[in-house]
Amino acid sequence: QVQVVESGGGLVQAGGSLKLSCIASGLTGRAYTMGWFRQAPGKEREGVSSVSWSGGTTYYADSVKGRFTISRDNAVNTLYLQMNSLKPEDTAMYYCAAGIFDYWLGSWSQQSQYKYWGQGTQVTVSS
Repeated sequence: QVQVVESGGGLVQAGGSLKLSCIASGLTGRAYTMGWFRQAPGKEREGVSSVSWSGGTTYYADSVKGRFTISRDNAVNTLYLQMNSLKPEDTAMYYCAAGIFDYWLGSWSQQSQYKYWGQGTQVTVSS
């Protein structure tokens, strides 16, 4: 059984940092892509960043480029999102997702490609 569990969210002032973590269990031995998505109140869920199985290919939404860094440690089945220079507009529920698909610029943010999802962790940035 696959489980995806996020942690690390919280309340932070604008300009601050947070690091999210996500543990994906039950996928050992499978080369899965992982990603972070977020959904702000009243808005649709959107892709934030994703990383290939090897960690060698990453993609970011334009809104977070240069501020967020995605990484993964396959030895412990964990995905990370280091978020720096946070802005109030980064306030959202952040979701971790995993999937196995043809991974490229045109597919990384397609939510339908990710089969497994966590319950989310709330990030709130105060001004």
